[in-house]
Amino acid sequence: MNTLRVALDGPAGAGKSTVAKRVAAALGVAYVDTGAMYRAITWKALQKGIGLHDEAALNEMAHTIHIDFKPQPERQAVFVDGQEVTDAIRTFEVTNNVSAVSAVAGVRDAMVKLQRDIASRTGVLMDGRDIGTVVLPNADVKIWLTASVEARAMRRYQEMLNKGVECDLEQIKADIQRRDEYDASREHSPMVKAEDARVVDTTGMSIEAVIGEIQAICRSAQAQKS
Repeated sequence: MNTLRVALDGPAGAGKSTVAKRVAAALGVAYVDTGAMYRAITWKALQKGIGLHDEAALNEMAHTIHIDFKPQPERQAVFVDGQEVTDAIRTFEVTNNVSAVSAVAGVRDAMVKLQRDIASRTGVLMDGRDIGTVVLPNADVKIWLTASVEARAMRRYQEMLNKGVECDLEQIKADIQRRDEYDASREHSPMVKAEDARVVDTTGMSIEAVIGEIQAICRSAQAQKS
């Protein structure tokens, strides 16, 4: 069984999910989108009218919510308590509130426990903000994927336009900067690069070039394990 464990961290809009899915498939390990897990909880809280600063209610929900990932030909579908929410968790409303929910200590504790349990049973590639520092500090490979704010904003802008969603580039840029500051300064599990992580700056790189570089790093580590 392939037991390689890869931690892929970095700020919002760096392309982690896109890269992670492709690399995980090539390596033959499970892809765990930890960001989608926090988005799922945020979506559920908004649906139920739970205050996003009501820590007690959010903690309770985080310990009872059921999140499933089901690979599909073009994407990985996300289900919350049996309902598909793949697109619903990518709305602006969820995006603009997920940092607040993910900063709640009880929510993170519940998700980290689940993420570690998955990694204990199979090889994984997990992407997020604190995988290499908190979730899998002993990962075989740690990568910090980043890009300039301008590049990340443009990618998100194009992504939304391709989905037919009207949006403002400057607003997206401002949202990304705000989220970077929030994620890096939160008290519980802040976004920070692991000391032993390899930095891959994707500014100006094609998606294929990024995938190729990360695959090479992972395959080298995989060869050393076998």
